[in-house]
Amino acid sequence: MRGESFVQKAFSELQVLDYANTIAISVVSIGELMSLAKQRNWAEAKQHQIETFVEQFLIIPIESKDLLVRYADIDAYSQGKLVNKPLPKNVSARNMGKNDLWIAATASITESILLTTDKDFEHLDHIYLTLKCLMIG
Repeated sequence: MRGESFVQKAFSELQVLDYANTIAISVVSIGELMSLAKQRNWAEAKQHQIETFVEQFLIIPIESKDLLVRYADIDAYSQGKLVNKPLPKNVSARNMGKNDLWIAATASITESILLTTDKDFEHLDHIYLTLKCLMIG
């Protein structure tokens, strides 16, 4: 919902030609968008724009056992408590937001590139998922 220029930049950087068939979105991300719309009191037309926008993508639910297990693995790993996969020495333990955990687990299980505008997922890059951080502006 950042605007057409941001979307075009994202698709350009990822070199995506037919994004309707190649980009997936976690159902959790849709919930976050809907919550943001309510919190910011967006007009009904803009809220409808969210629904139309996300219909273009493959929507990934959070009900598969593999995804649930990956969520638990990523949470334990991020907190430095996964016995068989410790954090690298230069990475400190952190509590991830629960929605970010679901999103990371979804990207990991689907072997998707996780497109983000922040650094909340950096410690997972090349371990559980492939990360692409877009700078805004």
